[in-house]
Amino acid sequence: MEFRLLGPVEIRWRGRNIMPTAPKPRQVISLLMLRHNTVVQASELIDELWPELPPPSAVTTLQTYIYKFRKLLLKQGLGNLLQTQPGGYSLTIPPSSLDVSLFERTAEEGQELLQRGDSAAALESFERALALWRGPALADVETGGRLFSYVTRLEELRFRILEQRIEADLETGRHRELISELKSLVLEHPLHEHLHGLLMVALHRSGRRHEALEAYQSLRQKMIDELGLEPGKELARLQQTLLADHPAEPEERPRPRAAPVPSSLPAPPPVDDRARVPPEPAPLPVRESIGNPAQLPAGLAGFVGRQAALKELEAALRGPDGPGADGTAARIGVITGPPAIGKSALAVHLAHMLRPRFTDGQLYADLRGSSGEPRDPAEVLRGFLRALEVPTSRIPESPEECGALFRSRTAGRRVLVLLDDVACSAQIRHLLPADPRCALLVTGRRRMTALVEAERVELGPPPQEEALEILAALTGRQRVEREPEAALRIVELLGRHPLALRCVGGRLAAGPRLSLTALADRLGATPRILDVARLGELDVRSRYDASYAGLTSSEQGAFRLLSMLGESPFTAAQAADLLNRPAPELEFVLEVLADQHLLGADRCADGVGRYVFDRLTRAYAKERLDETLRAAPVVEEVGAR
Repeated sequence: MEFRLLGPVEIRWRGRNIMPTAPKPRQVISLLMLRHNTVVQASELIDELWPELPPPSAVTTLQTYIYKFRKLLLKQGLGNLLQTQPGGYSLTIPPSSLDVSLFERTAEEGQELLQRGDSAAALESFERALALWRGPALADVETGGRLFSYVTRLEELRFRILEQRIEADLETGRHRELISELKSLVLEHPLHEHLHGLLMVALHRSGRRHEALEAYQSLRQKMIDELGLEPGKELARLQQTLLADHPAEPEERPRPRAAPVPSSLPAPPPVDDRARVPPEPAPLPVRESIGNPAQLPAGLAGFVGRQAALKELEAALRGPDGPGADGTAARIGVITGPPAIGKSALAVHLAHMLRPRFTDGQLYADLRGSSGEPRDPAEVLRGFLRALEVPTSRIPESPEECGALFRSRTAGRRVLVLLDDVACSAQIRHLLPADPRCALLVTGRRRMTALVEAERVELGPPPQEEALEILAALTGRQRVEREPEAALRIVELLGRHPLALRCVGGRLAAGPRLSLTALADRLGATPRILDVARLGELDVRSRYDASYAGLTSSEQGAFRLLSMLGESPFTAAQAADLLNRPAPELEFVLEVLADQHLLGADRCADGVGRYVFDRLTRAYAKERLDETLRAAPVVEEVGAR
């Protein structure tokens, strides 16, 4: 059996394509193929199929798609390939049967050969890898947020391998044969500097220097007209080399490593003092300034802790020095966690730490993803372009064109983009810078697993020591040291929740005569602890309200009733017994709650998934349950959807 994704999606069995034709089953199967041999959560599949608002029948519909796919495989005697796993599904595919795996492995072989200086063997590997493509990746499949990210990655890799194949061609002396292909490519990609550089090298080595210079001038004019930019330094140096009229060496021997385009040209010959000295080349053109936006909000005063998360994310977003030193895509960091756990505070603090690294600017936007009215990404994108000094008259209408202009405007520069409170990965698909010098930092309540290349940090309550430090920073260290046992009780009663601690710490700071012991006693006695976890505009309950409102009625009912299980970990089977619902159906609901960080989730050594409430989340769920029971004296129907 062959699984093909590099072009129209196909599953070929004994010469026949057995891939279903209906659009949504094709999406499901494509994501299972791309994530082969791993568990794809049901919540991820639903997010792919219905990125904005899943219908009430989403679970049942997905199960129908899976059932039909399994039935299709069973008909071929291959039913064991698709397995139902806790919370999702896995499709077992041997790497040799999947064209994506073959392409990546063959392309990697070519890159290693090119680095070792074996250009002829590298060329053969690159050609075999590119021959696997039958058109654009997933050409006949509708793509949601997750599939879109995979398609983008594959197309970027395909283009990079094409460029390296052309470089290997140049290394083996096939510059004349490349000219027509490169001319076609620059027509398809009229603003791609590297392709123009390769064309200039091929023309120069073929004795057509005037055409190489014309290619540069044509690109320069297009970039000025459409982007307001001059070509980059590498291409400008190549032009200067051509103007200096250094002789071409068509039969140049292969180098140990593939090098950038300008260094493909021969080094200037030594100058004889008795010979005529060529005129000094004109100075390199200077890029038009785009300004250095500094949009980061002020950091949180008295930020405490989170050192492990800061260290991990800082290392991922800084990366090694040198443009393109670690891949071709911008580095991405994702911070997720329960409501009000400190995601935004951590992201802003980290962004300020990274400012010296991203000298060309820092962009910020609050996407309001947890509210009832998330921001339009196109509006955010236009704001970013204005901050980068793109005239309003030159900002395109469509989000796709705006995204392309944004990537062009940030190309070759060190820009940090912070997107706060993102609803889902589909909301930011056009807000991703593409240059490896740039970085993107995202916060959100959902896991956003579609950002497959990201460094992820899931925040939970801080350790006890950090929680005490937060309380001491607001209340005063002396008060905490005078009543250490009461301080510890406050911290634990509030579940070490950072925003709740800031609210209570603010109350204590405003009342210097209020003892910590008295406040701890009050917290221990109140049936509604979230009433105390508020101070002015800071309100923990309102943050939970936003997440709760985003659930379906069935999910809200399960969330409320699960609070009866307390704060101890529980399995899907235990929850099913309590709610009197089928375990597979309930397991999907549990995964949705875990994806929203309204439940903690873990898989233990026995392979069984376990879920758990943190203290304040359970307190909120119990409040909702009490309100429901008071409003409706009739016992809530446990199986209601």
